[in-house]
Amino acid sequence: MKAVVYRGPRRVAVEQVADPTIETATDAVVRITTTNICGSDLHMYEGRTAVEEGTVLGHENLGVVEAVGDAVGRITVGDRVSVPFNITCGTCRNCVAGWTSYCTRTNPTEGVDGAAYGYANMGPYPGGQAEYLRVPYADFNLLELPPGDAHENDFTMLSDIFPTGWHGVQLSGMQPGDRVAVFGAGPVGLLAAHSAMIRGASQVFVVDKERDRLDLAVKIGATPVDFSTADPVDQIMDATDGIGVDRGVEAVGYQAHDPSGQEHPELVLDNLVKTVRSTGGIGVVGVYVPQDPGAATDQAKHGRIAFDYGTFFTKGQTMGTGQCPVKRYNRQLRDLIITGHATPSFLVSHELPLDDAATGYERFDNRDSGWTKVLLRPAA
Repeated sequence: MKAVVYRGPRRVAVEQVADPTIETATDAVVRITTTNICGSDLHMYEGRTAVEEGTVLGHENLGVVEAVGDAVGRITVGDRVSVPFNITCGTCRNCVAGWTSYCTRTNPTEGVDGAAYGYANMGPYPGGQAEYLRVPYADFNLLELPPGDAHENDFTMLSDIFPTGWHGVQLSGMQPGDRVAVFGAGPVGLLAAHSAMIRGASQVFVVDKERDRLDLAVKIGATPVDFSTADPVDQIMDATDGIGVDRGVEAVGYQAHDPSGQEHPELVLDNLVKTVRSTGGIGVVGVYVPQDPGAATDQAKHGRIAFDYGTFFTKGQTMGTGQCPVKRYNRQLRDLIITGHATPSFLVSHELPLDDAATGYERFDNRDSGWTKVLLRPAA
């Protein structure tokens, strides 16, 4: 089959690789209809992770079941399914507690709980930027969707970024009527803003400097904050009469940078500590890593981010972090899409054949104007 293969920093290629097969009785093989380029894929694309050359990328996957193992009973051939990026056993302590993003059985990498498709340090699982994908523990992992092709561009967000945006809001402790500040207007940040609006936020600020992304924030009713024109903390404090917001979402991660492009890995965390009121909450779903040899500071190279913890403590704020347990949310988010209450497809800017993946990666990584979310179609 054809698949997108990592070949080194800023190099991906569409190559012929072995077809996936049923390896254990609990597996399924899914024919991919839509697979997305994720902002977190860019960490690997840029050479800022330990991903191995030859890895098939892609953890945002949607498709139709082509084959199932003998022990699969709930999922059947022909089912249209969303594939959560978490690969989970369903029976370990963390899975039973609902933390499927930290499964203790599926990732053999020492010191890492939780597995995913086509991602550095997340286990030996090829990704789904390909024609087909093997899914372990299929009965537990796969989410059924209505047959056909309705809501294709909405449902493709269910594997990662819509649940992750929702998770960021959940981690912040948001209640209806709260004011929320989302730092980062990439796909996850914009879907965090969309989630906050659905959940009844009274106002949502979205902080970024890219005009096309801020325009999308306006489209969903959020208040844009351009940090290239003035300090974002000052802008939000002025807009809230000096009180600040009740909740904040960090959707940027360890490659945060100032308007000049210089990296400051603590920048967004510091700004959120300043922006969120005392006793307010912060949800961190931007990616941070234990090692980053390309980091701007010696501490950050070893995963140590020196943010303003003293003020965070003094203000009595709370913080939740970590990868999203997709299964905790995806069924409800699917139904919000079906009933018209959620439309995460507002992000989509480009739909490309799988053969054009290299172009999609390059344009998305360059933050070229208008390239806000790229979908790949293996059958195109």
